[in-house]
Amino acid sequence: MDFKDYYAALGVEPDADIKTIKTAYRRLARKYHPDVSTEPNAESRFKDVAEAYEVLKDTARRAEYDDLRKYGQGGRFEAPPGWQPSGRGGNAEGAGDFQQRDFSDFFESVFGGQGQTFTSQRGRAARRGQDVEIEVAIFLEETLEEHQRTISFQLPGQVEHGRLGQPVAKTLKVKIPAGVGDGDRIRIKGQGPAGSGGGPSGDVYLIIRIAPHPLFDIDGNNLLVTLPLAPWEAALGAKVTVPTLTGKITLTVPPNSQTGQQLRIKGKGLVNKQGTGDLYALIKVVMPQQADEQARKLWAEIAAHCAFNPRAEWE
Repeated sequence: MDFKDYYAALGVEPDADIKTIKTAYRRLARKYHPDVSTEPNAESRFKDVAEAYEVLKDTARRAEYDDLRKYGQGGRFEAPPGWQPSGRGGNAEGAGDFQQRDFSDFFESVFGGQGQTFTSQRGRAARRGQDVEIEVAIFLEETLEEHQRTISFQLPGQVEHGRLGQPVAKTLKVKIPAGVGDGDRIRIKGQGPAGSGGGPSGDVYLIIRIAPHPLFDIDGNNLLVTLPLAPWEAALGAKVTVPTLTGKITLTVPPNSQTGQQLRIKGKGLVNKQGTGDLYALIKVVMPQQADEQARKLWAEIAAHCAFNPRAEWE
């Protein structure tokens, strides 16, 4: 089968740390999201990026993948003798359920380990169809209000005369409610695979995956954004423009602000059943990368005037 170079998919080195991997995924997931991207092959690239991140974000999966990379030379993967998949890809509810992941054959071979099982029900009582799980990527901005999505997927074929039939393509228009969070499940009743022996169809479960945002981190119902400040802005106070999910606002920074200090912006967080969270701007004082002779003299004057020792507590 074809080998998947997950590091190349995210544009990172094999020794990249998790922060670098997460940053790369955030950037590429937003760039290739099929709902907004105008890039060629955006949907295919988005799937490749999502699959790569699914493996590399997990320590155990990444370690197993690193061990197998040497068997994926030349774009083809040949498993070593005696190797068995780990089954770390997870599964839907129940050991026999089918999970619609839309990942590559390589992923399912290495991390799936949980194939779908179908048995003939001839002569047996009616049996309900299996449930299907589909992961749906959602931008943070989309969680603020209800919106409609068109979901296309494939259902496993039916077993007839001992043979598994062709997969069945299906397209649904579904409503994504406001306030959904990562990992939330939305049930669509009766839209899964047909039952056997006249039994009812299974259900489709949409598993919400919040696409990482390039600016905001999530903390429960609140959002965090890093606010870079020049030293003089932190010392003197300033009015700065801060991004939110609904547009930019002006924030007043008090004098003598410190790195690590948080400024609360009420009501600009995420929406859920408990209400609307807040946005916290985390101050980070940033020095200019370059300074001319006059700037250095001014810094020297400040140092002489303030006589401030930031390490006094060490003494």
